[in-house]
Amino acid sequence: MSKVRLFIDHPLSPGQGIPLEAGQAHYLSGVMRLKPGAVIEVFNGRDGAWHAEIATASKRGGELTVMTQVAPQRDPPDLWLLFAPIKKGRTDFIVEKATELGAARILPVQTEFTNSERIRQDRLQAHAVEAAEQCGGTYVPEVTGLTPLARMLDGWDESRRILWADESLAGTSERLSGLEKGKWAVLIGPEGGFSEAERRRLRDAAFVAPLTLGPRILRADTAAVAALTLFQASLGDW
Repeated sequence: MSKVRLFIDHPLSPGQGIPLEAGQAHYLSGVMRLKPGAVIEVFNGRDGAWHAEIATASKRGGELTVMTQVAPQRDPPDLWLLFAPIKKGRTDFIVEKATELGAARILPVQTEFTNSERIRQDRLQAHAVEAAEQCGGTYVPEVTGLTPLARMLDGWDESRRILWADESLAGTSERLSGLEKGKWAVLIGPEGGFSEAERRRLRDAAFVAPLTLGPRILRADTAAVAALTLFQASLGDW
C-alpha cells in the first residue's frame, strides 16, 4: 500500500471517479513512479481519509477511483493563528508548522513593524496543503490575505479571545492559567515587535489575554510554534 497522500478538492464516496489536476498526475506518475492500479490515500478536508486507486495518470492529467474510507474526519480546535509575515522561507515555515500543530485558520497580519508588505496567498495555501498531506491530517486550514492588524481588530468578533504573545513579558509569570476552552486566536508579532500604539490597543482590549513564552525573547517563527504548542497542550486536542 502506497504511503502517498493527496488533498483532493472533490466530494469523496465509494466508487467515485476523481479527476486529477496535471500537477497531481505528474507527481504520481513522474515523481513517485506509480502505475495504474496503485492505491494512495486522499482527503478533501471534509470527509475523512480514503483509499483511492489510480485509474490513469500522465503528465497531462488522470483519474482516481475512490475505494474505502480509512480514517474519519479530524477537525482541529477552533484556533486561529495571527502572525506578521517575515522572510519568505520563515513565513513558509510558520504556515507549515501551524498546519501540523492544528491551527484551524491562518491569518497574516500587517503591523507597523512588519517586514513584508505583501504575501503570495496562493503559495502559502499550497504550503498548508502540502503540510496536511505529509503529517497525516484530514483538514487544511484556510490561509487568508494580508490584513492590517488595526483593521482586523476593528471588525473582531469579541467572542473569540486572543492570546497575545507579548515579548515585553519575557521572564514574567503571564502564562496560560485559568483560561477556558472556546474560540481562540494566537497573535504573534513581527521581528521588530509591536509598536507602542499597537501595545496600548491590545492591552486595552477586553478580549485579549497577554502571554509570555518564557524567559527569552523568541524569533517570530519559533514563537508561533511555541504558542501553538502551549495552547494545544493546555486548551486544545492534545
